[in-house]
Amino acid sequence: MIIMKYFNKTLIAVSVALVSTQSMAAGFQLNSQSATGIGRAFAGDAVIADNASVLSRNPAAMALFDEKQLSMGLTYADVEVEVKDVAMGDVHFGSVPDAAEAKIIPNFYYVSPVNDKFAYGVAMFSNFGTGTDTTELSNNIIGGVIPAPIDLLGKTEVTTINFNLSASYRINDNFSVGAGVDVIYGEGTLTRGGATPSLSDPQHTELVDVDADGVAFGGIVGAVYEFNENHRIGASYRFSPDFKASGDISMTDPQAGPIMFDEINIPIPDIFQVAGFHQLTEKFALHYTAQLTTWGDFHEISVTDGTIGGAPVAPEASLKTYAWDDSWLFSVGGTYTLNDSWTLRAGYMFDQGVVGEISSISIPDSDRQWYTAGATYNLSKHTSLDFGIAFVRGEETDLVEYSAIYGANPTPINATTLSNATYYSMQYNYKF
Repeated sequence: MIIMKYFNKTLIAVSVALVSTQSMAAGFQLNSQSATGIGRAFAGDAVIADNASVLSRNPAAMALFDEKQLSMGLTYADVEVEVKDVAMGDVHFGSVPDAAEAKIIPNFYYVSPVNDKFAYGVAMFSNFGTGTDTTELSNNIIGGVIPAPIDLLGKTEVTTINFNLSASYRINDNFSVGAGVDVIYGEGTLTRGGATPSLSDPQHTELVDVDADGVAFGGIVGAVYEFNENHRIGASYRFSPDFKASGDISMTDPQAGPIMFDEINIPIPDIFQVAGFHQLTEKFALHYTAQLTTWGDFHEISVTDGTIGGAPVAPEASLKTYAWDDSWLFSVGGTYTLNDSWTLRAGYMFDQGVVGEISSISIPDSDRQWYTAGATYNLSKHTSLDFGIAFVRGEETDLVEYSAIYGANPTPINATTLSNATYYSMQYNYKF
């Protein structure tokens, strides 16, 4: 049961551990960069180059363009996160049937060939982002004595946007290379707090209130090899930075007073992918992708420029060590040209979860299966519309996460999570 004399004493440890949860939200990698990609489960997206959205995957593929192209679109992500049976032993705190909100994710791409050797492009898209909210459980006090694990419950939201400038160079008829620079803007909010018992009415305790943002720089390199006009392969490697987010990071301890940090240092994983495209008949093409995201690099979160009660603390402190795994995804898709007006596509993806030994109620994760379909409608010689839909299905996962509010030692909290999503995407393309 609860040992209330330890409660105040553990709030510092709880608050420090919680800042890392905001960073863990970036563990959900987005695959929503284009309607065409969604329609074929992003199979072959680093080498197909059927519109300018290839910039999100491989800058070398711009060498396949012989005219300027513009692509821009929106993806509506209807995310379903269920958190069930949050419990401490035989004490049950309840469930949250819908712990996530739907999101609209925009994108923009422009590719311009300069001559038969050189091309450049600009792009805007997102690679990482998530949001969950389990605040409704944080005010549950069982029997008037046992509070919910408020250090594990609350709102977690992270968004990143990539602004990319890339160039490609055709070395010969078969081989092309490309490189680009990413300017990454990220922002996140995190709240943790809730009701705690007192001799009179329950008291609200605000453990953490974070609102931070920042800018970081990364890059991408890629290559394309064309066996002939119907068969080609491509590869790219995206270098991601150690992201630094600054802002208001407020944590409260009744004994030590306000705890403030100005900056969070968050390592973002690199992304490596290989893709192939094969036009097997005049109407049908087969394509595929294998992609590795180095979540094993996500090993530690640290904070800098901290003060306790207005007094400076160590210039840098380690918040938490992680045991996340590198993550693979594999996808295969097909494209069928129905007639001059319509092109149809479909795909399947296996997307491996990233969470290893450390699980989280606020960041549900598991292996996911993608089932996708899409189409292109040619409005004219220069204009087309793309449509894509993806049904993403996760696995029900039983997890254990440890709360620090119940005593001197962390207390195991059990829960069951399930995360599914449906993506709806539309894209406008124009050839100049």
